[in-house]
Amino acid sequence: MIKTMLDYGQHNVLGIGVNAIDYESAVDRILTAAKNHAPMAVTALAVHGVMTGVLDREHHYRLNQFDLVCPDGQPVRWALNRLHQRSFDGPALSDRVYGPELTLRLCAQAAKEDVPIFLFGATEDMLQQFADRLCERFEGLRIVGKRASAFRQITPEERDELAAEIRASGAQMCFVGLGCPRQEIFAYEMKEHLSMPLIAVGAAFAFHAGMLEQAPAWMQKNGLEWFFRLTREPGRLWRRYLYLNPAYVSLLTLQKLGIYRRKRDGGQSPSKELMFG
Repeated sequence: MIKTMLDYGQHNVLGIGVNAIDYESAVDRILTAAKNHAPMAVTALAVHGVMTGVLDREHHYRLNQFDLVCPDGQPVRWALNRLHQRSFDGPALSDRVYGPELTLRLCAQAAKEDVPIFLFGATEDMLQQFADRLCERFEGLRIVGKRASAFRQITPEERDELAAEIRASGAQMCFVGLGCPRQEIFAYEMKEHLSMPLIAVGAAFAFHAGMLEQAPAWMQKNGLEWFFRLTREPGRLWRRYLYLNPAYVSLLTLQKLGIYRRKRDGGQSPSKELMFG
């Protein structure tokens, strides 16, 4: 039995356009763009990612220029179903499109279809372990280049050098792991320089390199991954979850009631490039 792919287009979640899509459709769209050498900005947003766009008008603008914004977190998928299911031409979304899982599915398909990939971000050690584990897992996968993050803003000359390196590698797809929101800023700004999908996948690098533990499946399914990560990194994450999670729920309630009406075109075009690298 062939599974029907679900792609209901983008819908407003607190003013951010999020695609109501499943894994199969997301992989198909990205691989199609890769094989056609088409520029494409892709991300997978959880609550924190959505709220960065809510709180920053320039980032709100950036996110709404993305070609594909996947519902990474269960609360984002729930929001799509509860706010917009009436506009879906079919069943509700039964699963999220989780960045680390999307990464594996893209690599599996890239190996089958001989689509070479480039890896950008993280540290040298993490990047090497990530690349090694991907190649061990997916026979035939071609990682034709990789570069670790400089962990700073780069110059226009360095940006052009990086773009040239990625193009010269022969890659048709680039995974970006800089953390939210730097990776989305990178993908937004670099899109015009590269004719390929730029896929911001964040913690996928650390998870698949074996350097960061993933939440148990039951916690992921029930939207509790944030709690698991909080117990592992309380000093870094407590402010994020203490403030942003309640704000997200409150604003979604107001959007459902028709009180919060932020539009997707309500952002502000960035005044300058930030060039995180």
